[in-house]
Amino acid sequence: MLPRHLLNYYSDALAIKICYNRIMKTNIKETLKIYWQHSYRYKWLALLVIISCLSNSLLVAIVPLYYKKFFDLFTSELVPSEMARNLFILLLTIGLLNALGKLINYCFRALMIRFQCKCLFDLADTCFTNIHRHSFAYFNNNFSGALVKKSSYFTRSFELITDNIVNHLLPASAVIIAVVSILLFKNKWLGIISLIWLVVYLVINWLVIKGIFRSDLERNEAESALTADLSDTIGNHNNVRLFNGWRRESKTFNNLNKKIMFLRIKAWMLHANSEFMVAMMAVALELGLMYYGFKLWQQGMFTVGDFVMLQAYAVLVINRITWLGSTIRKTYQALSDASEMTEILKTPLEIVDAPNAKKLSVSSGAITFQAVDFYFNETRPVLNKLSLQVSAGERLALIGPSGVGKTTIINLLLRNFDLAGGKILIDAQDISKVTLHSLRASISLVPQDPILFHRSLLENIAYGKEGATKAEIIKAAKQANCHQFISNLPDGYDTLVGERGVKLSGGERQRVAIARAILRGAPILILDEATSSLDSESEALIQEALDKLMKNKTVIVIAHRLSTIRKMDRIVYLNEKGIAESGAHEDLVLKPAGLYRKLWERQVSGFLTN
Repeated sequence: MLPRHLLNYYSDALAIKICYNRIMKTNIKETLKIYWQHSYRYKWLALLVIISCLSNSLLVAIVPLYYKKFFDLFTSELVPSEMARNLFILLLTIGLLNALGKLINYCFRALMIRFQCKCLFDLADTCFTNIHRHSFAYFNNNFSGALVKKSSYFTRSFELITDNIVNHLLPASAVIIAVVSILLFKNKWLGIISLIWLVVYLVINWLVIKGIFRSDLERNEAESALTADLSDTIGNHNNVRLFNGWRRESKTFNNLNKKIMFLRIKAWMLHANSEFMVAMMAVALELGLMYYGFKLWQQGMFTVGDFVMLQAYAVLVINRITWLGSTIRKTYQALSDASEMTEILKTPLEIVDAPNAKKLSVSSGAITFQAVDFYFNETRPVLNKLSLQVSAGERLALIGPSGVGKTTIINLLLRNFDLAGGKILIDAQDISKVTLHSLRASISLVPQDPILFHRSLLENIAYGKEGATKAEIIKAAKQANCHQFISNLPDGYDTLVGERGVKLSGGERQRVAIARAILRGAPILILDEATSSLDSESEALIQEALDKLMKNKTVIVIAHRLSTIRKMDRIVYLNEKGIAESGAHEDLVLKPAGLYRKLWERQVSGFLTN
């Protein structure tokens, strides 16, 4: 029986081979298809790029013919004056051709810049839009840092691939075809030698590229793992400090980084070996062509100008073929880098608008849950045939032990997840049949742990309402009891809050989030432990503001601190079986042996804190 480390090795090797075959057959094709679709939007610009590129390449192939004539004049029997005149004409022609080539190359560069920049803009926009259209669950299952890396690699790969194709592959192919054609016309064996060399080179290079591509795929997967680990540890830097986890995290990072180092060495050595092989083959081609040219000269079939032309073409072909091999290798590497984002773009969106979805029209804000079923991962039931009616303008509180589905109900109302069964209606409109944009525009949410943008306080509050004036923002901040602490900051409303709002305390973030919800002014308001991070004094002020905010709105509140929900119109106690109790605070506390009453007594007595 093989040792475990060898079993792991062969298992990994098989996995890489399977991954390679899968990506070779699907992702490369899909990636190129996506790139083609975005390029085709600017087809006329792309056509001009190709025409200018090929025109310049053909000029490069033509110029050596005039050098041949130039040097042949020195061995001609023309009188000096006529020779000088012809030499001057040839020099002028060569100069004009080179100048024309430079002009065409400038036009090519200008066109290429516009084409690439437009396509890169569209691709970045596609990646951004697609990533953000994925579901709540998708982001829970993927590291944000890895998603950023995949998106940036995808657009960067397009730039590299188009650079390689238009700057190297097309001109190299055009020059090689032109040179081989000219050599075939000059002498068939010169052309045949070049063709045989070219075929042998391409076959060997293709075999090398396949090995390099496998290595690049493995390295790319390892880099994604490293990026995800780095993002995870940076996001949890406080835990790393508090639990003395630096050594453990450093060891994990070091192992991942070491794997990438060895994979880079492997890939780069394959590149180096390939380049050495090309260099040796280039020497063989040059010597072979010059030797055969020498034999032709001995037979009186070759001139000095022919040697100059042959040498120029040998250098041209060798340079271009070197570019060609390097271009193909880099193109495959770019395709492997792009493949991970292609997987994301291929992944069907979990939550989408229904066909012919209509805009949600909220007149009163009545919410109905009809026999709602929901499962996590299709195995763990969370809600089973839940039916709940929230009347228009009613203030409803959801309480109960953790894990019974309180936050899930909110996520289902926002369509962060789709139902396994049943319906959710707002004003008799099935939310699965209205547009997501109109649904979420009708709801204001203050989450338990609000996360802010790394932007100013003004921008964070204004995020609740597009186009809000500063006066509206300040008014909302005053209602949320955060105007005072903002005014005391050195930069006031222009203060940057740091990544995820880390420069603010939990209570300050909560109040900013409440101000954002106040500014939004949606007809349906959801408070998920909205006052959990506030001290008693701030909570009293916020409760007063929320009382005003909740007027003429349908409100759903999730809370563990029962003192915050006493004034709700109705309190629903949830347990693992569904709705256990429902009623006003005054009624529930009088219910003998009631679940709410027991919870209330324990909190009032101080035995349970939340």
